[in-house]
Amino acid sequence: MVSERGKRAPAVDAGLPGERVVTAGSAARILVAATARALRGDDCGDLGHPGPLSRLAGTPEPVRRAATARAAGRAALTAAQVARVDAERVAGWFVGQYPERHWPGAVLGSPHGAAAHLAVALGVPWLPAGFEVTAQWGGGVVDRPDAALDHGAALAGRLLAGNPLVHVRQVHCPASRGVASGATVTLTARWRALPGAYARFLADRLEPAAPVLLLHDARTWPVRDDGAGHSFQAGCPASGLDPVDFHPDARALRHVLRAAGGDETRWASPEVTVSAAFAEHGVESGFEHGAREWGDVHGHPLHRVVVPQPDALSAATADLYRRWLRRAGKTGNRLVVECGRLLDPGQVLRAGLVPYWCENATRRRVEGAEWWLAGSEPFSSVDVLPEPPGLRSPALAGLPQWLAVAGFGRRRRALDRGAARGYPVASVPTRRATEVLRNQPCDLPVPPPLRMAEALAALRDAGAHQGLLVC
Repeated sequence: MVSERGKRAPAVDAGLPGERVVTAGSAARILVAATARALRGDDCGDLGHPGPLSRLAGTPEPVRRAATARAAGRAALTAAQVARVDAERVAGWFVGQYPERHWPGAVLGSPHGAAAHLAVALGVPWLPAGFEVTAQWGGGVVDRPDAALDHGAALAGRLLAGNPLVHVRQVHCPASRGVASGATVTLTARWRALPGAYARFLADRLEPAAPVLLLHDARTWPVRDDGAGHSFQAGCPASGLDPVDFHPDARALRHVLRAAGGDETRWASPEVTVSAAFAEHGVESGFEHGAREWGDVHGHPLHRVVVPQPDALSAATADLYRRWLRRAGKTGNRLVVECGRLLDPGQVLRAGLVPYWCENATRRRVEGAEWWLAGSEPFSSVDVLPEPPGLRSPALAGLPQWLAVAGFGRRRRALDRGAARGYPVASVPTRRATEVLRNQPCDLPVPPPLRMAEALAALRDAGAHQGLLVC
């Protein structure tokens, strides 16, 4: 007979670890990891390794699609695991990646590569306002967004049951996720209040009166929102397409679905209830209110930057870096054009480069880089790192367009061959950017960190004509 004192209490489920919850390769995950490494004085040489799909670029399309779907399903969470997601634990995992020191400020909000570069120039951490979760969808298909909504609503209900302070935005986008959108469901959990882990981190680690900068992606998209904490959108801004391109009669959708093994005649998108809601990377009003209220109570001013398109912040940050480098006695004439996960703020800093970040390899984002370069003082060298998206889409930029970007360099014009090999269906890890940038000559010492007031003034000056709102 075992006494009551000898019995062991049942284990309390603390939820899944953050590294298991947050989708591998998602923007928030990569940007936190890259920023934290740069602030520690490290690069991204250990970030991301090519998976089995990197070897399938030359295989027949049906084989590659099947392998992609299987790999996506294996990496995704099961329904039972979705129920064990703890958003507070995820927030703790994000802040736990930063060194234990006092910071002169912080950058929060929507994921954007330029935000990581800005945070590194300021010498402060960057923290996201949400995170991406990928869940399995057994028997799913790319061409049935209505079926994706039904399956996703059940998964979102499991996630919301344990996390009432998040809003779950489901995104079904074959144009940006390809065949994986028929094997998995993508859920973006956005905090509706400042997470406790963030509040504790800021209270413990910020210097007195240190400012906080909140970046808000203001792009919109048609959404179905029934008001129960779960909303749905078919397509997304990152696809490089417009909402009308996801209409059953649209030529672009026909090309997208055929490339992913789908049939446009089966496409049935759920009814839209909000014609222009903030897209998946928007910031919840409750998160902003919580950050501002926390700042008012603790004496930390909150500044807000509203970003109408990714190109606006990329261009303004590149201009800011150029001025910052030149003020420190450097040329500011060497540019690196990064793309998606191919970035390394630490190596950019070591080499004294000006960074311009493209959200992805769509024509729109590459055209943004071209327009900015055409209106800028010429660079002596331009290195381009095009990230292959791993799929085919009518919205993607071809290699000639990427070569045109590199052509803006007066003396050096370089397109990374490793990233270009197998483009657009190959897979390249984040560490590829590190490998390329390690070959750049050092330009030390690193300039002293920017002050927040200087950064805000530079963003106002450089971004005003692009619609960047700084307040």
